[in-house]
Amino acid sequence: MASTVASGRRPGYGQLLRTPGVWTFLLPGFAARQPFAMLTIGIVLLVQHTTGSYGSAGAVAAVTGVSMALFAPQSGRLADRFGQRAVLLPGVLVHTVSVASLTALALAGAPLWALFAAAVPTGASVPQIGPMVRARWAARLQGSPLMQTAAAFESVTDEFTFVVGPVLATALCTGVHPAAGLIAEAALTLAGGLLFAAQRRTQPAHGHQSAELRAERTSALSVPGVRVLAVAFLGIGAVFGGMQVSLTAFTEEIGQPGMNGLLYGLFAAGNMLAGITVGAVAWKSGPRRRLVVGYAALTVAASLLWTVNSVALLGTLGLVVGLFIAPALISGYTLVESLVPASARTEAFTWLTGAVALGQAAAVTAAGRLADGYGASAGFVVPLVGTGLALATLLTLRSRLAPTAGGRVAARGIGHRVPVTVD
Repeated sequence: MASTVASGRRPGYGQLLRTPGVWTFLLPGFAARQPFAMLTIGIVLLVQHTTGSYGSAGAVAAVTGVSMALFAPQSGRLADRFGQRAVLLPGVLVHTVSVASLTALALAGAPLWALFAAAVPTGASVPQIGPMVRARWAARLQGSPLMQTAAAFESVTDEFTFVVGPVLATALCTGVHPAAGLIAEAALTLAGGLLFAAQRRTQPAHGHQSAELRAERTSALSVPGVRVLAVAFLGIGAVFGGMQVSLTAFTEEIGQPGMNGLLYGLFAAGNMLAGITVGAVAWKSGPRRRLVVGYAALTVAASLLWTVNSVALLGTLGLVVGLFIAPALISGYTLVESLVPASARTEAFTWLTGAVALGQAAAVTAAGRLADGYGASAGFVVPLVGTGLALATLLTLRSRLAPTAGGRVAARGIGHRVPVTVD
């Protein structure tokens, strides 16, 4: 790896994917994370069908999101301590049963409190595949310049699932049966999660095995920078949640519900294309600066959503919003590698994933209520508010995103150590 740095050549996706052993967890991880993008939209479409209310649908989806946000970091902490397989095996089983229960209750016309009760274990048991894959990358690359490329690659992979997932869930719910999206989500979670858990050789060393990791064990949330990043990711979650509900309400309002998957797919496609670009460019600025600049652009783009009232314009603006999400996400995930010790990285990644879920949950609820009361356009105010508040926090507390004591020193091969640049 040192020769790449010395020659000045930019490490790219080809070099990243030639890292020994990575395909053994990339392919199962890709399959296992597909259902994540299907869950919220599947719940919204099913519950809206059975209750006739976007507010109720958003509230049930919000309970799922809050539950995931609360339990995901605990899942990450347990994975850091006992290993990913030990957490995944029971988790995917509980999730499958919980989704089946929620689906059955919704179809039976159960009261809202019963749907809430089923939504809690559904969200709590969502497998944290994305953070686990990122932790495997961090363990393999150990501070190399390929970490930023890996973060970009993971963002592209995540966003590809958000292109495929909502479109697939919408097609199943509108073309087959309102419950078909959730049924497919549960089946994919079970199959993909078990396959990923079977890849034991590539999972990171965990604290239960390693005396070194036990010695440096700390809570990821005790790192000030992680708390700032969590707020930033809350705002990104507000964009995801606000877009999902508001696009669904908008397409219903104009009598073209099948357009929902296409519009959300354009939004996710923008994110994916930006992710590919970010990973392919040799940036001179550090991830902290890119995070602030990217987030400011995201806030400006999100502020225009509520003004649009045509499919073509909404699709175009959604694509633009997506283009600005990827730089913020990638920069945030890249900063984790410089801020958090190896013993707490899976937990740190799950805090960020959980923050996205919590922001999405709050946005789904708020956008659902606004769409019910004032029309679909009102729901698009939620991404504006969420990103605006998060940007203000980032600008105020950006100094906390720098490593303490002059910067963490990262190992880059045996006998080579270099300071990590974040600005």
